[in-house]
Amino acid sequence: MAATKVLNAQAREGVGKGAARELRRQGLVPAVIYGDKKPPVTIAIPYKDAHKQIYAGGFLSHIIELDVDGTKHSVIPRDYQLDPVKDFPIHVDFLRVGKGTKLNVQVHVHFINEEASPGLKRGGTLNIVRHTVEVSAPASDIPEEITVDLTGYDIGDSIHISAVTLAKGVTPVITDRDFTIATIVAPSALKSAGEETEAETAAEPEAE
Repeated sequence: MAATKVLNAQAREGVGKGAARELRRQGLVPAVIYGDKKPPVTIAIPYKDAHKQIYAGGFLSHIIELDVDGTKHSVIPRDYQLDPVKDFPIHVDFLRVGKGTKLNVQVHVHFINEEASPGLKRGGTLNIVRHTVEVSAPASDIPEEITVDLTGYDIGDSIHISAVTLAKGVTPVITDRDFTIATIVAPSALKSAGEETEAETAAEPEAE
């Protein structure tokens, strides 16, 4: 399960571009909390904290406990905006997380046991098709990562989502096909040798 992060914030009253610019001059990032059938709450979070959380990775797949002037809100970031030139955060949207809430989140894929893959031991390459997988998961039990065991996979093999063990209550959002997460491909030297052999065979004259 992804660990819950804590972030301090303060309520804000002003809205609009002028108020947002003033907040940024004060080292704050405008944000809003919405959802769970409650009125939206406009807040501001320290720029340094927002920047750190966003660039730490997994920002959109972690539950955050927002402490707004002493009132705690359980939320998950749903979107954020970066300055198009300088890439610093300029706005964040947070979704309230109620009891029993299920969320669609992108979860990082982690590969283990490379040394137990015959294909990789023979010089093959792990071709990662999906670095993340979108899953539906309980808000209280979002996986930190999806673990893919490479034991036994050889050159030419594909690893599909059906081969991955997901936690209880966690399901892939894509359900209409057994999609590929990664493949083991032949090393370039081996592929080149194979291509040369095929070319030589094609060039041989047919026996009369």
